[in-house]
Amino acid sequence: MNHWIIAPVILPALLAPLIAFIMRHDLTLARTTSLAGAVGIVAIAVGLTVASADGETQVYYLGNWPAPFGIVLVLDRLSALMVVLTSVLALIVLVHAVVTGWDARGRHFHALFQFQIMGICGAFLTGDIFNLFVFFEVLLIASYGLMIHGGGRERMQAGVQYIVMNLAGSTLFLFALGVLYASTGTLNIADLALRLREIPIEDASLVRVAAMLLMIVFALKAALFPLQFWLPGTYANAPAPVAALFAIMTKVGAYAIIRVHTLAFGPDIAATGPLAATWLFPGAIVTIVIGAFGVLGARALLPLIAFSVLGSMGTLMVAVASFTPEATLAALYYLVHSTFAGAALFLVADLLLSRRKDQTLIPLPATVQNGLFAGLFFAAAIGMAGMPPLSGFLGKLLILDALRDPGQMPWAWGAVLGGSLVTIVGFARAGSALFWKSTSIPVADPTGSDRGPATPVRAASALEIAPTLTALAVLAGLSVFAGPVASYLTQASEQVFDRDGYIGAVLGTAAEDQP
Repeated sequence: MNHWIIAPVILPALLAPLIAFIMRHDLTLARTTSLAGAVGIVAIAVGLTVASADGETQVYYLGNWPAPFGIVLVLDRLSALMVVLTSVLALIVLVHAVVTGWDARGRHFHALFQFQIMGICGAFLTGDIFNLFVFFEVLLIASYGLMIHGGGRERMQAGVQYIVMNLAGSTLFLFALGVLYASTGTLNIADLALRLREIPIEDASLVRVAAMLLMIVFALKAALFPLQFWLPGTYANAPAPVAALFAIMTKVGAYAIIRVHTLAFGPDIAATGPLAATWLFPGAIVTIVIGAFGVLGARALLPLIAFSVLGSMGTLMVAVASFTPEATLAALYYLVHSTFAGAALFLVADLLLSRRKDQTLIPLPATVQNGLFAGLFFAAAIGMAGMPPLSGFLGKLLILDALRDPGQMPWAWGAVLGGSLVTIVGFARAGSALFWKSTSIPVADPTGSDRGPATPVRAASALEIAPTLTALAVLAGLSVFAGPVASYLTQASEQVFDRDGYIGAVLGTAAEDQP
């Protein structure tokens, strides 16, 4: 048994209380420990990715209790990809928070950050739905604290809305688990997939109720229409590094839909049929439209970025809703791209707004390093909008190529292409107001007698800019190495749809023993 599978959960779970109770009065020690832990999780995640590359689904049985009776963690190409994505993003965001001083604006930032990593990694590795609920709660409780980090009235209001929505989602999740367990007697995903095959369609009404409740919960996490309204306010009011980390939060919902609704409630299962796809596809289309027009109509920078993240989730979910290996490959490529594109936008916005002091999209006198910030913003905006040469263009091409079904193609192509065009216009308008028109406004004389001495605006150091550049470099790397990345993702998506292989690995049964 590969004990490293549980390390991305155990390591932050050990570091968080150590930082909270022993290092709470020593910020330097807390920063050092948190950064060392983040680097360690990246190393472990890379090792797990290499270990899963041969295609073998590895299972970790906690306490050596066999599935489906005990708790299992499952490592395959998809879960390894999500863990390495989380760890790299977390390290980038953590470095930004430390060098810009965001972590010192409130208490327990690093402890909450470690709990957040623990919850996200656990959600990607767990092999049963009840523990998926547990890890959801862990990451949500940590995100509540991170959301209101630094305080402020508007942040508290947005935090309350975020908490209320997620508490409602958690309640629905518990109802779904109860109904599902009463119908099938199990919550292990592999065992569930096995038992659902045996349920005739005339006895599957409760199973369909549970499947719909789970889809609603996962759609809420993924911010899919009509459950998307919490995202713009939450992301726009969260501290920028926290909003950058939250770029992976909606992907947890997308991952849960891919994992659970492909393995257990797949379109070829008689008990549920194409239930999920029927509702997901139109929801994703409307989400793209809301996100694109939100970008166009935004009057401030952070809401504009939040709506662009919302639109990218719609684009991602259009591909997920097809439930085919080709569309899942495209969805996974776009998932990785949109995570780093969203994070890069929030990080560069933080660099700019800490010097501009006003996020309204109106021309103001140019701040220091106006050209540098303009370059970073347009690079990230190009990535998010899906323009070449960055990976968003390739991701959208893959999605359009995968969605050639006559019933889907007009809607999907129209929404993705039209949404991209509107998003580009919105970003161009924002960039023009923030950077281009600002250069024509004279800077007030700080030595003027009627103004008194002015505080000089400090230029961003190389260390402060490095996390944003790293996120943009990942987008460039996804384009340069698109072939190898697509090859890995093809194998990952095929493994996701290998239901018998997953069931056999988790339950220890051969394919020929399965009904």
